[in-house]
Amino acid sequence: MRVLVAEDERLLAEAIAEWLRGDAHAVDLAYDGASALERAAVNGYDVVVLDRDLPLVHGDDVCRELVGSAPAEGRTAARVLMLTAAAEITDRVEGLGLGADDYLTKPFAFSELAARVHALGRRSRPAAPPTLRRAGIALDPARREVFRDGRYVPLARKEFAVLTELLRADGAVVSAEQLLEKVWDEHADPFTGAVRLTILKLRRKLADPPVVETVKGAGYRIP
Repeated sequence: MRVLVAEDERLLAEAIAEWLRGDAHAVDLAYDGASALERAAVNGYDVVVLDRDLPLVHGDDVCRELVGSAPAEGRTAARVLMLTAAAEITDRVEGLGLGADDYLTKPFAFSELAARVHALGRRSRPAAPPTLRRAGIALDPARREVFRDGRYVPLARKEFAVLTELLRADGAVVSAEQLLEKVWDEHADPFTGAVRLTILKLRRKLADPPVVETVKGAGYRIP
């Protein structure tokens, strides 16, 4: 998934990002509300982890903007997980009343935050089966396991994420641009060939017969 972490405590923001990247998510960071809105206007996020007390533009206003803005064509609105140091029930009710989909008080366990992000991500996309299957491939997103014709296939994070996107497409073509948006973060250079290299590694690990097809000028698919 593509996740935006909007948190002004830099060490905390970077720790959250590192944990989520460990789950093969592409993560961007914003340290104030204005930057969060700028990134959300450009990138299609599945989930926004939003600190309520952001500088420049308050987290409440960021949440209202995210919830109230219409998503671009082909996208669904990002799900919002709001973070706050306030533990009172009234604060949680206010946050949810702003349109946040979930609420988590500080301090929290990174494992719980990751689980909530994963749950919100499922809601931001069309329903998918617990295990994605196609062309002899079985991918379990929860366990992060992949099998090809019953053989376990160890994959790196990016390879796993790319394969997930291809399987989710259910035979449709996925462009390199779409893979960059979902699997890499905003610092990815679209001209580096990162997608092509990851596809090559994925093909090698999945072994013969080849299943990832290149559609010239369009992208990749698993027919």
